[in-house]
Amino acid sequence: MTENFEVRPWGTWQLLDSGEGWKVKRIEVRPGHRLSYQTHEFRAEHWVVVSGTATCTIDGRTIVAGAGEFVAVAVGAAHRIANSHDEELVIIEVQRGSYTGEDDIVRLDDDYGRNEMLRP
Repeated sequence: MTENFEVRPWGTWQLLDSGEGWKVKRIEVRPGHRLSYQTHEFRAEHWVVVSGTATCTIDGRTIVAGAGEFVAVAVGAAHRIANSHDEELVIIEVQRGSYTGEDDIVRLDDDYGRNEMLRP
């Protein structure tokens, strides 16, 4: 694990580029897995589906996006990406905000027992 690449229980993410107030990641979600349901206090996210099908939950609303489509997540919105299909899901995530650090994650629900990272 490095600062630019991380393996998570649901797949991987890789930092592609970043600057002041923005960050770009490549996210791969394995079939049948999903990220934690979470919020961010300081950043918005835009997800572009490169391959596969993303089932996204934004503030309790479900959005299904295929290759070439995108989903916008406002600052503070509860959100999750899920891959409920048989092929790997690849997303390019563009983050914009006053702070894009990994510690700006408030986990509301997590499938992988990372409860010690959950915040009320």
